[in-house]
Amino acid sequence: MHIKKLKVRPRKNVPQSYCARELSTMLSCWAATNDLKNTGACAEAATALFTCMRTAPVPTKKHRPTINYHLARLQKNLK
Repeated sequence: MHIKKLKVRPRKNVPQSYCARELSTMLSCWAATNDLKNTGACAEAATALFTCMRTAPVPTKKHRPTINYHLARLQKNLK
C-alpha cells in the first residue's frame, strides 16, 4: 500500500534523568568499595540517592490518540 501524502514526524522529547548523578555516585561507590549494604563508605551516597528519588517529580503519561482516531484521519487518503 502506498500513500503519497503520509509523513511521519520524529519524536522530539528527550527523556530527563533526574537522579542520574546520584545513581552514578552510588554505583561507583559500590564498585570501588564492594559495600553493597550501604553501611560504610556508601551510606552518604545511598542517602543522597534516596532523597533525590523522594523529591523527583513523578512522570505522567501523555494522552495518546487511539488507533481509531488515526484510521479516521487516514481514511480519506486510502480511497
